[in-house]
Amino acid sequence: MERTDDFIQIEQLELSARIGVAETERAQSQRLTISLTFWPRRPLVDLGDDVRNTINYSEVCAEIKKIVAARTDKLIETLADHVATQLLRGFPIRKIRVELRKYVLRDVKYVSVTVTRETNEMS
Repeated sequence: MERTDDFIQIEQLELSARIGVAETERAQSQRLTISLTFWPRRPLVDLGDDVRNTINYSEVCAEIKKIVAARTDKLIETLADHVATQLLRGFPIRKIRVELRKYVLRDVKYVSVTVTRETNEMS
């Protein structure tokens, strides 16, 4: 099967997470945002205008919120990796890029980490 560069994006989903190196930082939820780019296993041209053939981005957002709510990581790097890995396992995604932003320092707009993960599974 010929691969394409078709992708779907979700920009700046608002999240609340208990995350941080210090215990005091993890004691209360803080604001994060996550942006994703994912490449479906199936080319978008083959979807036949049928939602059952694509990746339901509403379900992806719900799953991200569920994943983040269940964790208390120290590093945003760890959380971003876990989100990417879980979404690859749970949805027909062949490649995913996750950018996780944390609004923690007063003198910068945000700190972010970006991870890219891929699966070798074929559709």
